[in-house]
Amino acid sequence: MSAPQPSAYLYRPMSEADLPAAHALSVQLKWPHRLEDWAMVLRISDGFVALDGERLIGTAFACPQGDFATIGLVIVSNDYQGKGIGRKLMELALEACQSRTPILNATLAGAPLYVSQGFVEFGRIQQCQGLAQAPIPAPLADAEECRPLRETDKARVLELANTGTGLDRHAVLTDLFDVVEHSVVIERGGQVRAFAMLRPYGRGRGMGPVVAENLEQAQHLIAVVLAQVPDTFVRIDIPSDCGLSDWLAEAGLKQVDTVAQMARGTPPQAANGVRQFALVTQAIG
Repeated sequence: MSAPQPSAYLYRPMSEADLPAAHALSVQLKWPHRLEDWAMVLRISDGFVALDGERLIGTAFACPQGDFATIGLVIVSNDYQGKGIGRKLMELALEACQSRTPILNATLAGAPLYVSQGFVEFGRIQQCQGLAQAPIPAPLADAEECRPLRETDKARVLELANTGTGLDRHAVLTDLFDVVEHSVVIERGGQVRAFAMLRPYGRGRGMGPVVAENLEQAQHLIAVVLAQVPDTFVRIDIPSDCGLSDWLAEAGLKQVDTVAQMARGTPPQAANGVRQFALVTQAIG
């Protein structure tokens, strides 16, 4: 029996009650997201679902972050592929972006669809993961100190996160602060200059965001955090041009996939000599 025509499908905003069925879609694709990971995205994003009767068959999110919005977790059930459902969900997500510039991370196979919707590739993201081995931290510059993040650091960390991505990270970091397990900063001259966070995610732990002034700071932060979770499964998503890939592989976190960073408009830019070395997630950026 064939599935109904697209006009029979219902599209509406996602609710918390939809999360178990949405999570089941990602399990179907063998994605590692936990139910808690879906809940985190819903807390900070506008979510949409497609329904066939009472069956949830598709999802999409738009996460507003200042002048930009990240689109992610665009999923259509395998049974309903090729029926225009993904395109309709994308339209809803794009409408939710309003005047913001939409950005997303696309599988290389899915990128042509987004090109047809006006998106242009501006970079690549490498997914690295494995059982963490604690590398020796890269040496810090004179007068730099690595220490745990304090409550009084949060405003400065948000400032760095915004500057290092070109996004407004207030909602994202406010949520992350409540779930992070390990967070460290590098201080110099009485001011925080870089930071890294680790939290429960997927099959184990997720490293990110990591924002720093240079590669050595990023390596030092990551090494210090990995030392807290030896032999734990860790995932980290990094810009392909950040210089971390080979070093992470030596630490047990090998590249397993690559996705394309795409924007429909001018992409966000880092500023003031800091950049993001690890994403929060591919869905959030």
